[in-house]
Amino acid sequence: MRFTSLGSGSDGNALLIESQDGSRLTRILIDCGFSLRESRRKLRAAGVEPEQLDAVLVTHEHSDHMGGVFRLSRAHRIPAWLTHGTLSASAGESMPADTDALPELFRAVTPDQVFEVGGLRIMPVSVPHDAREPVQYVIDDGRVRLGVLTDLGHGSAHVRRAYSGMDALVLECNHDSGLLAANTVYPEGLKRRISGPWGHLANDAAADLLASLDNRRLRLVVAAHLSAQNNSPALAQQALAAALQTDPGSVGVADQETGFHWIEI
Repeated sequence: MRFTSLGSGSDGNALLIESQDGSRLTRILIDCGFSLRESRRKLRAAGVEPEQLDAVLVTHEHSDHMGGVFRLSRAHRIPAWLTHGTLSASAGESMPADTDALPELFRAVTPDQVFEVGGLRIMPVSVPHDAREPVQYVIDDGRVRLGVLTDLGHGSAHVRRAYSGMDALVLECNHDSGLLAANTVYPEGLKRRISGPWGHLANDAAADLLASLDNRRLRLVVAAHLSAQNNSPALAQQALAAALQTDPGSVGVADQETGFHWIEI
């Protein structure tokens, strides 16, 4: 299995995963928060044509994660997997006016029930976040397990169980608590939402969550969904490295503009 980020942050998110089992090649995209034109450009820069995707998996309805999902799905006939709550919540803001070709492409995701796409077994994990029915995903190709865990306010016991035993983990490090508190531009209400139990993980909370997992198989961790205003790659790397008792340089970082290049596990 290998994976690459097409961009990660409040301006748009998409993670591309590819796995080959003999002659069968499966490609999925988790979220698509970019315009159709930008999504095509980013996919092609990664060496993948949009129509080669087997599915787009959606985590939740916020526009930085699904703003481009329906347009990409309709334009290239790609099934979109999402929970009923996400579909309901996105019916106004994210769904384009011309949806005639979309219903047949919808696939229902039931939180915490495994489904399969090609050669991949996929577990949608319920997470605490301020969305209608949000999930994150564990991807298993029979050889390795990749955990994708962004957009959650705290590491619940359920999350900790679900994300133990990963070979690689993409983990939210949204903000540094001190930088967020000192931010004079954000209203206090927004700060409370971001830092609250249904918001986003701070660096120290992400580190605590990481340290609590069974990491005996873990080979790689990537910090994702960093706030441009309230965090820095160095702070995120230091926090996660401390949790793993390793060097900060061994922790990857997903960038908003460039994501990160293909990583094989």
